Amino acid sequence: MHPTLLLAALFAAAKTYTLPPDKLAKAIAYATARNWLHFIAAAYGMLVLAGVLAWKLAPRLRNLAEAASRRRIVQAYIFAPLLLLVIDVLELPVSLYGHHLSLKFEQSIQGWGSWFWDWTKGELLSFALAGVLVWILYAVIRRSPRRWWFYFWLAAVPIVVFLMFIEPLAIEPLFFKFEPLNAKQPALVAEIGKVVARGGLNIPADRMYEMNASEKLKSLNAYVAGIGASKRVVVWDNTIEKMNSGQILFVFGHEMGHYVLGHIWIGIAAASLGILVFLFFAYHTMRWALPPAAVADWASLPVLLLALAVFGFLAEPVSSSFSRMLEHNADIYGLEVIHGIVPNSAEEAANAFQILGEVSLDDPHPSPFIEFWLYDHPSIAERVQFASGYDPWGYGKPPKYVR
Repeated sequence: MHPTLLLAALFAAAKTYTLPPDKLAKAIAYATARNWLHFIAAAYGMLVLAGVLAWKLAPRLRNLAEAASRRRIVQAYIFAPLLLLVIDVLELPVSLYGHHLSLKFEQSIQGWGSWFWDWTKGELLSFALAGVLVWILYAVIRRSPRRWWFYFWLAAVPIVVFLMFIEPLAIEPLFFKFEPLNAKQPALVAEIGKVVARGGLNIPADRMYEMNASEKLKSLNAYVAGIGASKRVVVWDNTIEKMNSGQILFVFGHEMGHYVLGHIWIGIAAASLGILVFLFFAYHTMRWALPPAAVADWASLPVLLLALAVFGFLAEPVSSSFSRMLEHNADIYGLEVIHGIVPNSAEEAANAFQILGEVSLDDPHPSPFIEFWLYDHPSIAERVQFASGYDPWGYGKPPKYVR
């Protein structure tokens, strides 16, 4: 079939993501509030850092840390957590409003006490990581004032990989309960095993878990977490409740695609490149903003954090566009890896996206600017239409990934 006729046939077969009028109005209101909050939060975060600099809070905390101990590692674990705590407490109103929105629009059912406990655990984790990172950073700055940005980057990359390795083992269980999937869903484990085998991954049944997301969230998900020996399958209990097995297998197949297509390592490489570019940017920013001797002072950290906030905000469209490309390829992989395993696989995939959109209150018609700047996945409307019309087998075309 001629490519133009093929595209026309696929478009004609494609479904459309729709919401009933009451839910549509709610989805638009939620998207509007969430989008405004994102940009306000970015501006407010920069304002907080500017205030920390104007009020000279960092020098006071540095003096406190240096008075407490002469050991640099001890100073780092006093100064960095205190500075982060000040910043995070000042930014807490934005976080509180974000949770208020998730409650108002029924994306969360987590009570405020539980939310604050999770916030506290997140703070403690960030303190533990910040202490060692800040200690390494300023040790490198003192040793190499002109090349510190590169040497710190060399230290940061293995730390990123290590965090990815331990996340499913040590971090995620602090926030959610995990149980062996085989104990509750043996039939689903058998079906997931077929998809895993077809994708060429080696994930035994004892590495498949059900996550009790329904204690806090209403959203749906299924994914592969970890790298190497920590790799595992995770299916949220909400997903099992809201979707049939074919739809779950597609969602899982999509996530598995990130591993099979190398997106995890591509993402690590992209993040590493982004860190390198940021550190180079930060190096020149700190040289411009501070006297040479002040760069190695603990009190220069808010300047670095402000540079990170500005750089991160301006890099969002690049990061979003790159992520959308990977997510679209994972959609293709998910469709192909369940073909022949799940009856009516394209329809089931489209229905899965429809359910995801309804539960998450995804806006069917986001503005092009919001898609460009914020969307790290293709819009649900695009994904429903693409999934329902994807059928290379029916038109004599070879699939892209799974033959």
